[in-house]
Amino acid sequence: MLSNSQRTQIKKGARKAVVEHQKLYDIIDESLIAHIAIEQEAGPVVIPMLAWRVDNMVYIHGAKNSRLLRNLKSGAQTCLTFTLFDGWVLARSAFHHSAHYRSAVVFGQFTSIEDDQEKDRLLNLFIEQIAPGRCEDVRLSNAKELAATELLALPLTEASVKVSAFGVNDDDADLDVPAWAGILPYRTVVGPLQATDDLHTSIKEPDYSQAYGERWYSSESNRN
Repeated sequence: MLSNSQRTQIKKGARKAVVEHQKLYDIIDESLIAHIAIEQEAGPVVIPMLAWRVDNMVYIHGAKNSRLLRNLKSGAQTCLTFTLFDGWVLARSAFHHSAHYRSAVVFGQFTSIEDDQEKDRLLNLFIEQIAPGRCEDVRLSNAKELAATELLALPLTEASVKVSAFGVNDDDADLDVPAWAGILPYRTVVGPLQATDDLHTSIKEPDYSQAYGERWYSSESNRN
């Protein structure tokens, strides 16, 4: 089960709370975007960053001179949020319109990965998550590139997950209102691939569909 700390207690909409680690993992793996908070002299700042998970750790990376990464590397407390929007809930009353979503909030402190071999392994795992098999095709990072890259890790030990998927919640008095009610789904579609203009004609198009399941583009699903 997920941690139950003062910071992770869900009080508003408690019925939407989810306690399984796997749901947290699923949200991070599908989102791959973390909004990360830092406190600065001028006030708080929230910055979106690419983020990926390996086991029970989440990782971010960037340039060594990044203001955000320098702040986080110092051991500052932070908060990461991941959100997946799944659709609008259209009710018979304006008040009860809502949304379906999956969200995760993670608290903690980042630490730096200094070993270049480990850094290379973790960065390549990120590439493999978004494009399986790609590390066999591309030039991997060299020593200079790894030295210029900051890689930070945060354990998923203090987190909360909230899932809204309860449908329309109309008041009984509004059930006779002659307005359509239901769900307007949002779906993320991945693909098709768009080749760069200077790609050699002998290079075949790779297949990365296994990483995306039902979200992978197909002409048939696009018609639907």
